[in-house]
Amino acid sequence: MGMKKGDLILELGHGDDCDLKVRDEIASITGTQFLDGQTQEVVDVVIIWWRDGDGDLVDELMDCLTYLCADGMIWVLTPKVNRDGHVEASDIQDAAPIAGLSQTSTLSIAPDWTATRLVARKVSKR
Repeated sequence: MGMKKGDLILELGHGDDCDLKVRDEIASITGTQFLDGQTQEVVDVVIIWWRDGDGDLVDELMDCLTYLCADGMIWVLTPKVNRDGHVEASDIQDAAPIAGLSQTSTLSIAPDWTATRLVARKVSKR
């Protein structure tokens, strides 16, 4: 998922249904504790566990940008098809550009979860 040792990770939407192996692997790679929404830190990565019915994804992404460093990334983790809380891929594709983000990749990261990577869109210089 592109994380490295020392990266600061903000985790949002954590719940009982989150995949503990994914969380443990990320913590093992970065060697840092996850931060929560109460932090004042600028972070390298935001992980959002997002389910259908969680609210407005555009608003959530915009809020995440306030924490994210200039070259950081946001991973939106959603339940896979036929799982409770499944989110259509088109919902993320529609929300990202409104929030000023570009979708770069989607991965199957666990039996029940898919991860979509979003980064800030580059502004072209004229």
